[in-house]
Amino acid sequence: MAVSEGGMEAPKRNILNWKNKDFNDLENLDEETRRVFDICHGCRRCFNLCDSFPKLFDMIDESETGELDSVESSKFEAVVESCTLCDMCYMTKCPYVPPHEFNLDFPHLMLRYKSTILKNKKFLNIFERMLLNTDLTGKLGNLVPSITNFILSKNNFIFRKLLNKIFKIHLDATLPSFKKLKISNFQIQNKIKSNFSDKVVIYTTCYVNYNMPNIAKATLEVLKKNNDEVEFVYPECCGMPYLENGDLDNVAKKAAKISKVFESWIDKGYKVITLTPSCGLMLKSEWPLILPENESVIKLSNATKDICEHLVSKSKNNSLNTEMGPISEKVSLHFACHSRAQNIGPKAAEMLKLIPKLELNIIERCSGHGGTFGVKNKTFDIAKNYVKGTIRKIEREKPNLVLSECPLAHKHLNKNSDQNSRNKFEISHPIELLAQSYKKAR
Repeated sequence: MAVSEGGMEAPKRNILNWKNKDFNDLENLDEETRRVFDICHGCRRCFNLCDSFPKLFDMIDESETGELDSVESSKFEAVVESCTLCDMCYMTKCPYVPPHEFNLDFPHLMLRYKSTILKNKKFLNIFERMLLNTDLTGKLGNLVPSITNFILSKNNFIFRKLLNKIFKIHLDATLPSFKKLKISNFQIQNKIKSNFSDKVVIYTTCYVNYNMPNIAKATLEVLKKNNDEVEFVYPECCGMPYLENGDLDNVAKKAAKISKVFESWIDKGYKVITLTPSCGLMLKSEWPLILPENESVIKLSNATKDICEHLVSKSKNNSLNTEMGPISEKVSLHFACHSRAQNIGPKAAEMLKLIPKLELNIIERCSGHGGTFGVKNKTFDIAKNYVKGTIRKIEREKPNLVLSECPLAHKHLNKNSDQNSRNKFEISHPIELLAQSYKKAR
């Protein structure tokens, strides 16, 4: 059968066969890595996406034969370390993804490689595990947020040196701040249960739960304006930090546990809403590929929507409250990679365009953060390089506001920009601007 060059069919993700004995077999992995890397070498369409591809192509070009056969397998780990699992090569560039005969899935190969490294290493040390356990760090950080934020500040040189030594966190990295405000303090329970437009249960995510509850507060304000019944549920972190490190066992445990909690809400007619794109991607896409036979996981995947996706759906169904006040601002919206990877279109942009007088432009570039990628010693400088082009594009637009559905991306963009004064409001998520618009309409 002839092999076609590219294809017009939509990308189709294959199930992650992570329980198969060959998945973490070093010889089998090396064979598959060389197969994929050789295809990438012959194509090179992803040369400008991230540092993984220039590293791969440079090591091939500088090898003895100028081909992959003379590159030692020990060098492959440098390519893996540069991958943030953003999925952009798979979603936007690669012509050889399934259902193409080449069956190339670069991000999931990188995930398999990370998993194999972890399996052969046998364990993560206690400090690595603490960094991945966002619920532990979140609860500790929120005990006395003022002290935690003082310790984590870049100006606190002594403590930052300790963090650098113990957790390998770069001295110049901007770390998340913690907030005392608890979501339960502002959730308003509705007493009448019959006249609601939609019933939604919000998975607040670890970052919103511990670091930016203002996003949940703005979401509640917007949904109440739209006559939605709102509940907040947070069993635990979705496991994205573990996924980024190849710990699929822990991701699977979290997927099974959390999906079971939400199944009871789905059975009562609730839609599940996520507030950050990475967590939405986990619930919608990654979990079903890891646990394809788990009915609760599949049910949750089908019932989950991003908050902006939910509001755009209401708009198309003519059930969205359009009584919004004008906001005469020039806004740059960073279209986060994990929003793009959900393959639902720029829902945040569609939502923001409903606000009167708003001037909007979309930035489809990497923010350079990617979980711990933007703070760890090994990858900090790479992350800074990723974000330079994004910053230049934003600054050419000269916006008054910079928004992103990804709160970590927003912090990274602000930190690396020389024009922080452009931010007239502290807004990290588009939903907060919509909440302001509704307030202006009073």
